[in-house]
Amino acid sequence: MAQEILISPDSITTRSALPLALRLGPDDDVLIATRDIAPGSALPGAPGVVAASIPAGHKVAARDIPANAPVRRYNQVIGFATRDIRAGEHVHLHNLAMRDFERDYAFCADLRADSRPDAALTFNGIVRPDGRVATRNYIGVISSVNCSATVCRQIADAFRGDALSAYPNVDGVVSITHKAGCGMASQGEAIDLLRRVTAGYLRHPNFAAVLFIGLGCESNQVSALLGAESLVESDRLRAMTIQETGGTRSTIQRGIELVRELLPAANAVQREPVPVSHITVGLQCGGSDGYSGITANPALGAAMDLLVAHGGTAILSETPEIYGAEHLLTRRAVSREVGEKLVGRIRWWEGYTSRLGGEMNNNPSPGNKAGGLTTILEKSLGAVAKAGTSNLADVFEYAQPVTSHGLVFMDTPGYDPVSATGQVAGGANVICFTTGRGSVYGCKPSPSLKLATNSAMYRRMTEDMDINCGAILDGELTVQQAGEQIFRRIVEVASGARTKSEEHGMGEDEFAPWILGPTM
Repeated sequence: MAQEILISPDSITTRSALPLALRLGPDDDVLIATRDIAPGSALPGAPGVVAASIPAGHKVAARDIPANAPVRRYNQVIGFATRDIRAGEHVHLHNLAMRDFERDYAFCADLRADSRPDAALTFNGIVRPDGRVATRNYIGVISSVNCSATVCRQIADAFRGDALSAYPNVDGVVSITHKAGCGMASQGEAIDLLRRVTAGYLRHPNFAAVLFIGLGCESNQVSALLGAESLVESDRLRAMTIQETGGTRSTIQRGIELVRELLPAANAVQREPVPVSHITVGLQCGGSDGYSGITANPALGAAMDLLVAHGGTAILSETPEIYGAEHLLTRRAVSREVGEKLVGRIRWWEGYTSRLGGEMNNNPSPGNKAGGLTTILEKSLGAVAKAGTSNLADVFEYAQPVTSHGLVFMDTPGYDPVSATGQVAGGANVICFTTGRGSVYGCKPSPSLKLATNSAMYRRMTEDMDINCGAILDGELTVQQAGEQIFRRIVEVASGARTKSEEHGMGEDEFAPWILGPTM
């Protein structure tokens, strides 16, 4: 029996109404399979029958598409037919490719009036002496260079298990280490970027106090970083180097002593009601599939519209993964200047990939393609849905402090650990991470919520997934209802509720600064 094709997943209300395939826009050339489709199946609204098996999440042609014609999904171009495609054919890598095409940036054309709810919501946050608000209460042990990573980790390891039982308000002692800091110039863009992201973590309100440790002879000198970022040692920030302290064993011992000195003050905090406007969410999607742009991403966008309405901040990032969809953001930029800043970052990436012999369509990843995504244009159109419908308030470079409220954009790579590291350095105190293939990820000192795009993966990986947005496709929730669920969970997590990744202890090994330039 023929299935009804639906224009919007928001119109799915019951499981029995789930169609065989979804049409996401009235002018779309493709439908999205909601489950595996057998050859010979009929699709209403499309001539002919399915020519061959269509995997769940993949595209099937809704009409005949001539060679070289643009192909649309979400009413937007996702690529161009590389040959004639018949209605009912599988549309993927074998017959769809990316090409350059003109986008109308129409700066500020879709700007809308801000709305504020009648009642201001609160969450239970930790107010720091400078007025900033934390969602977690860690002590950090941060390395300036790979050479001090083992020392940092062993200092933090001394506080595992029951070592903090006398300090119930401290969430843990976290080592933040990386593989860079030397083999690079002591001046210039690369080290400036590393210093900026490190300083963002040193300042982060989710750290009650930090211990910053270097080797002593690296390019990324502890004293130079503190000076460049206007940081000074204090009761909250302690610094030392292994060479000056007397070697590995002496530095580990001294580091443990310093953390013990910091613990009583770190423990002397209490959560208290504060406005939701103090929540800053970094938006990530990884291991995307054909449902990401239908379920989890638009549901997260609906949650961000609620957050922004309450005065909070949402950080959209992953510049290579909005490529081809940036015109949807420039249309709602608060000013032409903000829109031009975003286009400027797009142009930088085009030049960057060209200089390195790559191309923007190197993304999607193999896993994305197995899940049904064919080109970066298609992936970007789904990824940008995480931003909801709010105005674009500002654009920031990687790891810059985010000083604006509302929806903002931060220029980052698409690789999730590098991107989220920049967001946390910029001030994100919660991360929301959508995934269709099943990414596992944590991001200390900020909690990370995992949002599944489909129910099959959610059931298979329920110990890693926080929310099942596949319920939208199952007809159990609308996009708006799922967004409200996500928003409520963000408030709970910001108030101290633990995420699945926190239960697994994830988040210390995912610190990954963006490294530019040659390794010398």
